[in-house]
Amino acid sequence: MTPIGNPDLTVNFAGIELKNPIIAASGTFGYGIEFEDIVHLDRLGGFVVKGLSKEPMTGNPPPRLYETAAGMLNAIGLQNIGAPAFLTEKLPALREKKNVVVFANVFGYTRADYEQTIEILNQGEGIAAYEINVSCPNTAHGGIQFGSDPHLLEEVVRTAKRVSTRPVIVKLSPNVTSIAQMAHVAQEAGADAISLVNTFLAMAIDPETRRPRIAHVTAGLSGPAIKPIALRMVYDAAHAVKIPVIGIGGISTPADVVEFMLAGASAVQVGTASYFDPVATETLVEELADYCREHRIERLSDLTGGLLTD
Repeated sequence: MTPIGNPDLTVNFAGIELKNPIIAASGTFGYGIEFEDIVHLDRLGGFVVKGLSKEPMTGNPPPRLYETAAGMLNAIGLQNIGAPAFLTEKLPALREKKNVVVFANVFGYTRADYEQTIEILNQGEGIAAYEINVSCPNTAHGGIQFGSDPHLLEEVVRTAKRVSTRPVIVKLSPNVTSIAQMAHVAQEAGADAISLVNTFLAMAIDPETRRPRIAHVTAGLSGPAIKPIALRMVYDAAHAVKIPVIGIGGISTPADVVEFMLAGASAVQVGTASYFDPVATETLVEELADYCREHRIERLSDLTGGLLTD
C-alpha cells in the first residue's frame, strides 16, 4: 500500500482549531515556557499549564512521586505560583510565541475560588480556554470532590461559565460510579467540552519500612496502566454527550491516539510520557503524521467516533 502525502492533522473543538490533536497535559508540562529549549511549542496542538489557583500554593511535602510497574503515582498537591503571577511572569513570554495554543487549568476548594481565579485570568490575553479541574475537595461541603457529586459539579460548571470570557473545558474525575452521568451533567451545566480522565486514586507501600511510598499516603495513578480504563471511560462519555471530548490516560504512541479518537475523542492530552521523555509530545506529533501516511489516513479528524462494533 502506497503511503499518502501530507495528512491533515488539524482538529477543532469548542471553536478552537489546533494544528494537530496532541496537547501536553496539565501538571506535566510546567507553564510551557520551561520546555521551550527542548520542545518546539508551536509544533504541538497546544498545552495545558499547571493548575492555577487564586493565590500561590506550596503543595504537599515530599516524597510526592513514585514510579509504579506501569505508570506513576503523584501527589504534588497542586503547587503553583498563583493566577496573578502567571499573568505577569509566564503569560507574556508565551504570548510572544506565534502559533502556540495555551489552555489554563483552574482549580479551587469552593465555587468562589473558581470564580475569583477565572476573573483574574480573564484579564490576560493569549489563553485559548479554561480547563476546570473538578477533582478538588469542596471544603464548604465537608471535603466532597466537585467531580464526584453531580450537584456540586453542576454548580461549579455553571459558576465557571457565568464568569468566563473563554470556552470552558471540564476535566472529569474517573473516581465516580458513572462517568457518563458526570459527563452529561457537565454538558447540561454549559461546558463547551470535557476532558478525561484525571488520575485514579491509588497508593503504594514500602514493605521494608512499612511506610507509604508517598508522604500524602494516597496519590493519583497515571500512565500506561490506566489506558484501558481511560479508553472505556472516554467511550462511555462520548456516547453520553454531544459536546467534544478530549481523551487522557497513558497515551504515548500514535496507535494510542487513534484508539482514543475512535472511541470518541476529538483531541488527546499526553502527560506521564513527558516524565520519562521530555520531548515525547513533539515526537508523538511527528510519529502521528507518519502513522497517517502509512495507514492512508488523509484527515485525522474523520476518525473521531469511528469505532466499528458490528
